[in-house]
Amino acid sequence: MGNLKDKNILVTSGPTRGYIDAVRYISNKSTGNLGATIATEALKRDACVTFVYGTGSSAPDISLLGKDRTRRLTLIEIETIDDLLITIQKKLKGKSFDAIIHAMAALDYSPEKQSEGKIASIKDTLTITLLKTPKVIKQIRALWPHAFLIGFKLEVGLSKEELMERAYASMIESGADLVVANDQNEIVGDKHHAYLINSHKEVESGCETKQDIASNLMDLTAKNR
Repeated sequence: MGNLKDKNILVTSGPTRGYIDAVRYISNKSTGNLGATIATEALKRDACVTFVYGTGSSAPDISLLGKDRTRRLTLIEIETIDDLLITIQKKLKGKSFDAIIHAMAALDYSPEKQSEGKIASIKDTLTITLLKTPKVIKQIRALWPHAFLIGFKLEVGLSKEELMERAYASMIESGADLVVANDQNEIVGDKHHAYLINSHKEVESGCETKQDIASNLMDLTAKNR
């Protein structure tokens, strides 16, 4: 098991929200369970972890950790894409990270504007314009060019070959060093089938559970740091 003593690791995890009005928003199905499992594994290996997580999502289980390891954990809660961008561009500016695991399900599209108050439910239809959001992982790579960067690619109902092709393309586009390719149809409870793909388009390992993913990612992080 690779030791990560005194290594600084950033983990982003969970869902993001895009507000329609004061009480309504769009989001996604992410629970943050995988990101929390990854962060917990990093802490068990004595890393210092900054954990940026979406509102309502899981956080590392400190009951599994001793006090010394718990002190190595910094929690930052965000809600929207703008919150996430402010966090990485300003709150974490100047902080050094050896590895970054961007497991957060950042919205690809968000409402063009947020209406003040609550939109009255008097119309039979409501049209909302969604705008493409910035690719957060690209900004992460620009801010921390030397960190070991791990991205994630989630698809639905693809063959292994199609999933790997899309995952590899996203890795090249984002400048990540490794990508976790997974299919929504193969995620049920703790079962989480995934492939860890490197920059040579090779499968570093196949995983069957969230803990498998976390353990393998931390082994690879220790190896590459």
